[in-house]
Amino acid sequence: MIQRTAVKIMAVPGFSLSLALALCLCFHTLGTAQTPTALAPEPTGVIRLRVRVAAGDGAKATGLARKRFYLIKGSLEQNKTLIQAIEQQSVISRDCYYRSIGASEALIAWLKQKDCESVYCREVEPEDVEGGAAVPEFQRAVAAGEKEFGSKDLARKWLAVNLTEDLRSGFYTKQQQRLRELVAWAEEISKAKVASVMTDSFGTAYFTDIEPGTYIISNLVPAELGTVGEIWNSEIKVKPGDLATELPFLISNPGNKDPRDKKSIKRLSVERSLPVCAPKVARASRP
Repeated sequence: MIQRTAVKIMAVPGFSLSLALALCLCFHTLGTAQTPTALAPEPTGVIRLRVRVAAGDGAKATGLARKRFYLIKGSLEQNKTLIQAIEQQSVISRDCYYRSIGASEALIAWLKQKDCESVYCREVEPEDVEGGAAVPEFQRAVAAGEKEFGSKDLARKWLAVNLTEDLRSGFYTKQQQRLRELVAWAEEISKAKVASVMTDSFGTAYFTDIEPGTYIISNLVPAELGTVGEIWNSEIKVKPGDLATELPFLISNPGNKDPRDKKSIKRLSVERSLPVCAPKVARASRP
């Protein structure tokens, strides 16, 4: 490049090769010096969230698996109206929802066994369709699917398509609608994007690319634990010195008496009793 430029300059009368090269080097240096230098990205950190809860006597806690948590910019005071709405919101329990749409007790028990909000939570096994613990809704869906697919095993794997939408995922859909409303409200107040993560099977999740500041970790809608709903709105301050390593943050419920967690718990949940809906009593048929 420099040589080609030098040749062009030499074409001008009175220029020598050495002078032409010197001028080209000068132009090259000036051009390089004027190129803007890319700014280094601001350092960010990681929050390692652990959610451990205990029931019964509280002596042994376990991780709260497959629950979504949100990171909201700002302090509890700055988000006061949002926090009050979260803690005072009307709640319908999973049992009450499914009983309200006429679901069988067997289906409610199947959902409760793995803390599922919809039938997509886990695979329907053969014993869920046959035998004493069979779910009537699953049996009917498999019977309809067998005529359609020509295979009972295939009908079992695809039985959700033969369930009504409210049985399939009605409760989950209602929860998601409420979450979207609360996230939109939080972003309107904080003028910042709300991040979310889901806990793994051990109750651990990671918020990444976190800038220094004050945040709230919240699950927005209650997590069911026995007969109560657990709500966390936990303020956490991320300092510049926290960016070099993961910042651990353990939250739990008031019943946790596990000695492994006692000194590490940063925040306890607010508990609210879940509404109780008695099973519907089947009407006796007339003789």
